[in-house]
Amino acid sequence: MRYTPIDKQLFINNRKRLVNELKPGSIAVFNSNDTMPTNADGTMSFRQNNDLFYLTGIEQEESILVICPGFREEKKREILFLRQPNEHLEKWYGHKLTKEEAKAISGVDAVMWLQDFDAMFHHLMVMSGAEFVYLNTNEHYRAEITVQTRDARFIDSCKAKYPLHTYQRVAPIMAKLRRIKQKPEIDLIQKACDITEKGFRRVLKFLKPGVNEYEIEAEYIHEFLRHGSKGFAYTPIIASGVNNVVLHYIENNQACKAGELVLLDVAAEYANYNSDLTRTIPVSGRFTPRQKEVYNAVLHVQREAMKLLRPNIVYFDYQKEIEKIMQAELLKLKLISDTDVKNQDPENPALRKYFYHGTSHMLGLDVHDIGNMHDTIQVGSVWTIEPGIYIKEEGFGVRLENNVWVGEKENIDLMKNIPIDANEIEDIMNG
Repeated sequence: MRYTPIDKQLFINNRKRLVNELKPGSIAVFNSNDTMPTNADGTMSFRQNNDLFYLTGIEQEESILVICPGFREEKKREILFLRQPNEHLEKWYGHKLTKEEAKAISGVDAVMWLQDFDAMFHHLMVMSGAEFVYLNTNEHYRAEITVQTRDARFIDSCKAKYPLHTYQRVAPIMAKLRRIKQKPEIDLIQKACDITEKGFRRVLKFLKPGVNEYEIEAEYIHEFLRHGSKGFAYTPIIASGVNNVVLHYIENNQACKAGELVLLDVAAEYANYNSDLTRTIPVSGRFTPRQKEVYNAVLHVQREAMKLLRPNIVYFDYQKEIEKIMQAELLKLKLISDTDVKNQDPENPALRKYFYHGTSHMLGLDVHDIGNMHDTIQVGSVWTIEPGIYIKEEGFGVRLENNVWVGEKENIDLMKNIPIDANEIEDIMNG
């Protein structure tokens, strides 16, 4: 295993918290993700369904968790179904979990083989007195679902076999649970942040004019893998020159030129938990006066945002306050004028030309983690803070991003050790 085993008590507690949210007389079912094909006989790397991982710690494909709190047999109120190991699988694909290993990871006492699922599930549906069936779907507000998932196929088959049960959405419950991070989760996110720091510091010493963006990507992945990460938390954005005014530039195929900035939106995962870092650094090791002026404006907005991201504020109200601060900085930079502000369309304010995205999103098992963005910000949630200024006509942009755990009395910056001050970055690059 790449990472230190996670204490099964985390998953036991997560299941208990879920049960407390279910109606009496319920069954809840969670399916693993599919192994997705590429071409010919190729497949993508398997990535577990995050809700199933959150409840079990199991990372194996073709796994199912069934929770039936009211079932008369207490030991079968939680059942984990796994693909049964055999000699063929062992030879071709390596080790598959035994029942004992799965129990040790998840804390689920009842582990059964996948071929027993249909019969056992039928027994639970008709013998447990269950009325409500909680099924899972991806309800992230930015999700674009173009292929049928394993969960979706199960929903279709379950409703066809048991049409008279009452079906419920479990996704809103999972979003509520997952947005509040427990201490072991914060430790894992912190570990991802620490690995990300190692990659960034390596790049600070590596970057010079003539280096290709993909070479920087290689430096990061080397450092991430050697410290126990499976790799990038998301597709890395390594954008030099005018590329860094594009939010999701991922080609990473250009040479970094003297005098340019390179925007690095690159971070590591650890044990399926993610970090999300952005820094913007000078290819030649020194910012120009104008670049530093813009850089410090973005840094000021980020630091003010850290003060404003507090419990019980609604995210969209927080965003409006950030935009007021950003507008003042853009005026100082002479990118917009008082006249622009006076005559602006409230639905499309003048600052949108240079700051055209939200300041924050939740972070956890998903980089853009699940949770209700219209709800108030909660103690125990983890957020990014990532303002940016993008000046196409001047050929550069700056974005800075840290990850913050929202505390009751004060926030904890999980990336406080990662260089961000412009002078410190210059010192490291030239040291």
